[in-house]
Amino acid sequence: MINYKDLGLVNTREMFARAIDGGHAIPAFNSNNMEQLQAIVKAAVEQKSPVILQVSKGARNYANQTLLRYMAEGAVEYAKELGCAHPEIVLHLDHGDSFETCKSCIDMGFSSVMIDGSALPYEENVALTKKVVDYAHQYDVTVEGELGVLAGVEDEVSHAESHYTKPEEVVDFATRTGCDSLAISIGTSHGAYKFTPEQCTRDPQTGRLVPPPLAFHVLDAVMTELPGFPIVLHGSSSVPQEDVDIINHYGGQLPNAVGIPEEQLRKAAKGAVCKVNIDSDSRLAMTAAVRQVLAEKPGEFDPRKYLGPARERAQKLYEHKIVNVLGSNGKLAQ
Repeated sequence: MINYKDLGLVNTREMFARAIDGGHAIPAFNSNNMEQLQAIVKAAVEQKSPVILQVSKGARNYANQTLLRYMAEGAVEYAKELGCAHPEIVLHLDHGDSFETCKSCIDMGFSSVMIDGSALPYEENVALTKKVVDYAHQYDVTVEGELGVLAGVEDEVSHAESHYTKPEEVVDFATRTGCDSLAISIGTSHGAYKFTPEQCTRDPQTGRLVPPPLAFHVLDAVMTELPGFPIVLHGSSSVPQEDVDIINHYGGQLPNAVGIPEEQLRKAAKGAVCKVNIDSDSRLAMTAAVRQVLAEKPGEFDPRKYLGPARERAQKLYEHKIVNVLGSNGKLAQ
């Protein structure tokens, strides 16, 4: 059993409480490799922001759970080396699919886990989430549950259709499970294709797709039922068209890739939403940088020469999200 506190990590409880009171949201950036981890930590330190390092089941298998434990500990020490005396870094399991997966992560030093039973019948979701909560809370690990289904594809998570969260269920779910935060579905979606062209309109001047608005009436109803309770938005990448254009220009094929407009995320972050998940945007930023370097320098084969620019572009993206979208800059505990 590895206690996350011995690694210098924190859970989400205090940072979420401050986010709700302060009208901002905590960035939850998915990490798959060292370069992403470096960029996330540097961005958080530069902007004095709490941060959640999210790791999916697939990313955990990719990185190896033992290496991941030391990488998380290293992230804390790296933040201190960069000048942050008291970093607030959470190591969070994204979309845990079973009690066994969540338990394994808790036992290996994760400070927060998500158990995603959203595709199960309601009572089964309640029972599974409560089982994870009962185990996690023994070690002061925080737990995120989910109600409602997001469409799209992210690692092992795939759903063809979304189903909005039912506000009438949230009080019962939160009370019976004891979860610390709740992911809801209000129209966000996983992946780089969050909406089909048929769901969008087109800007007559640019020809770009304009996605439909999020269902803020659902969010408002959830906030009414659960005032002050930490709410989470998954699938919240904005799919920056600059990165999509670079990828396509240098041989990529991402037609009609579209994400969540940042102004809508800003609006959500000022309300009850205190955690916003961002994965695809950093993948796009890094891929754009790698494609550009290899296209412009076809003889290059040193990974540092293309992963370095990818890391820099990702850090720039992370800092933009922290400052201009979520408002978590300068929000470290005093």
